[in-house]
Amino acid sequence: MFWEKYNSIKIKETILEALKQNLDYRSESVLGLPATVLDPEVFYQDAPFLKDAPFMQTMVANPNHIGCHTLGESEPAFAGTQAIEKELIDICATQIFAAKIDSYDGYVASGGTEANIESLWVHRNMFMRKQGARLDEIAIVYSEDTHYSIPKGANLLQLKSIILSVDDSSREIIYEEMKQKLVEAKAGGIRFFILIMNMSTTMFGSVDDIQQCSQIMDEEELDYHIHVDGAYGGFIYPFAKPQQELTFQHSKINSFSLDAHKLVQTPYGTGICIMRKGLIENALTEEAQYVKGKDYTLIGSRSGANAIAIWMILRTYGSEGWKAKTARLIDRTDRLCQNLKERGIGFFRNPYMNIVAMRAEDIPKALVHQFQLVPDSHENDARWYKIVVMEHVSQGAIDRFLFAWDDLMHH
Repeated sequence: MFWEKYNSIKIKETILEALKQNLDYRSESVLGLPATVLDPEVFYQDAPFLKDAPFMQTMVANPNHIGCHTLGESEPAFAGTQAIEKELIDICATQIFAAKIDSYDGYVASGGTEANIESLWVHRNMFMRKQGARLDEIAIVYSEDTHYSIPKGANLLQLKSIILSVDDSSREIIYEEMKQKLVEAKAGGIRFFILIMNMSTTMFGSVDDIQQCSQIMDEEELDYHIHVDGAYGGFIYPFAKPQQELTFQHSKINSFSLDAHKLVQTPYGTGICIMRKGLIENALTEEAQYVKGKDYTLIGSRSGANAIAIWMILRTYGSEGWKAKTARLIDRTDRLCQNLKERGIGFFRNPYMNIVAMRAEDIPKALVHQFQLVPDSHENDARWYKIVVMEHVSQGAIDRFLFAWDDLMHH
């Protein structure tokens, strides 16, 4: 797990060189492309601050990264910044998820939701095209703690959901029930399965046990492939637990989603979809004839500046700096959990994640509003409230929460 740290000068020079390789609407004869620079009346291009702001320069230049650039052919007008996106996908695929060189495809999506749905779409089409599956023979298998983008995708793609219960304390899938539901699904005509493994659920930070789940699927001799939802945990869990098993080394894992606008602190609209080479062709839109290289993505046109933002941050830290950053968050979360234990506050926390879900009965309502704690449900009575230890959640902020709890309990 290594990628080089770049200083600010190299980052700036790399981006400006990439922009030079892109089409410049202002100096070239461009008649056919249905796009242009950002409106110069509002986003004026001679603003002095732009000179030292390569991300903002990219925003103003407005490169369109439509398509999937790891496949080869793409719109040549934006080849410079597309090359940076390819480098970003390579870092994530090979350095974080242990893919072999050139064994993957991927692109910067609009977020983890799109990346998840793209992967479901690819798997569904793969089963239908390669194995002649009917819609009613395909099901998605996922735990009740899974992010809502998966049932959203099931609805859009008209796929059956097999929802697995979890233990209330450990947040672990109840494997006996999983086995029973799979047996019933098989008897009911389901022949193909997309298994979702969470690399951190959004509410609890829980990580699914791929060995246990794969063993059950294999014992039942099911035809299945795995998508890993790493939208929350992908940029922290592999760094906190380097020997973790959710990588491309596992033969059944086909795809990953990531979300840089969480831990990486990029602008919203910076998800990442990565999958094994040869799969994304199942999402090819043949009708995109006017797009060089055609389109394999759910989103279509997308801002190249989003890819630049993620690349800039990962290159600013380098892999060693990123490990140190995530270690600081884990240390701060460890300290919070120790304080919760001392106070007898019930909670769940995966030791390699920075999410702490606390039992609602132990948290006074006044603190929920004062510290903007997030409940597991806004509709029903909350059973859990979570703290997410991000960069802005300082030790001082955590201490203020703990002292406020002490004051309420002792008065």
